[in-house]
Amino acid sequence: MPLAGDSEILGIDRSPFSTTHLVGDFADASLLRDALAGADAIIHSAALHAPHVGNVCDDEFRRVNVEGTRLLGEAALAAGVKRLVFTSTTALYGHAVVPGRCIWIDETTEPQPRSIYHRTKLEAEKILENMAGLNLQVRILRMSRSFPEPGNVMAVYRLHRGVDIRDVADAHAAALKNGGDHFQRHVVSVGTLFERGDCEDLAIDAASVIRLRVPALAAEFERRKWPLPRTIDRIYASTSAGAVLGWHSRFGYGEVLAQLHRGSLDVRPPFP
Repeated sequence: MPLAGDSEILGIDRSPFSTTHLVGDFADASLLRDALAGADAIIHSAALHAPHVGNVCDDEFRRVNVEGTRLLGEAALAAGVKRLVFTSTTALYGHAVVPGRCIWIDETTEPQPRSIYHRTKLEAEKILENMAGLNLQVRILRMSRSFPEPGNVMAVYRLHRGVDIRDVADAHAAALKNGGDHFQRHVVSVGTLFERGDCEDLAIDAASVIRLRVPALAAEFERRKWPLPRTIDRIYASTSAGAVLGWHSRFGYGEVLAQLHRGSLDVRPPFP
C-alpha cells in the first residue's frame, strides 16, 4: 500500500491476514470505539460483494453494507475522525447499461441498481453523504473492475471499464489528503482512449474503433491471434478524479500484457 511507509495502519477483518490487526466484525460498536481512538482517517472497504448474492440473505447484506456503514460513520464522528474514504463500485450503475448500446458513464450518471449488492452499496453512500460536513469529510470512490481475468479480456477492459488494483490503492491514498468539498464522489477507472462520440460505433463495431484509437493493441491482438470484441457496452470515465483528487491511472492494457508475459497471478491465461 502507498500508505504503509509513512502512516500507522490498523486493519480490521473477520479473518486473520497479514494486514489484520484486529480480528472481528467491523459492525461491532465496541470494537469500533477501541479501534478508532486516536485515528485520523478511515478507509472503509468492508462489504458483502456480488459473489455473495444468492448465497447470503438480504438481511445480512443490509446488516453489513448498510448498518455497518452507519455504525462506522457514527463512530467516526464520536471519535473525532476527520476523513472517511468509502470503497464503492461502478457495478451499482446496473440498468444504466442498456443492451445494444454503449453508454458513457461518469459521476453525473444516475445509478440504477439491479441486485441487493448494488442497492446496499448505494444506501451506504447516501448514509455517508448525509453525515459529511465540517467534522467528517467523506470521499466515495466507485472503482471499476480490478480482479484477475483472462489476459485478452483484461487488456480490452483496460480501455473502458477496468483498473489496476495498484491504481485503486493510489486513488484511496489521494482521497485521504485532497481538499475541496466536504463530500466528494469519484469514478476510479482507467483513463479511456475512447471519446464520447465513439459510443455509437462501439456498440456495433468495437473492433474498428479499437483499430482507430488504439492501433498498438489491435496489432498485438492480431499477432497473438486473439479476436477483438465485436461490441463494447459501456465506458467508465473518471471525469473528476484527475481534477479534484489529482489521481490518474498508471497501468493500462500494456501492463496487462506485461503481467501475462511475467506469469503474474493477477492475470489469467487467455481463453483459447
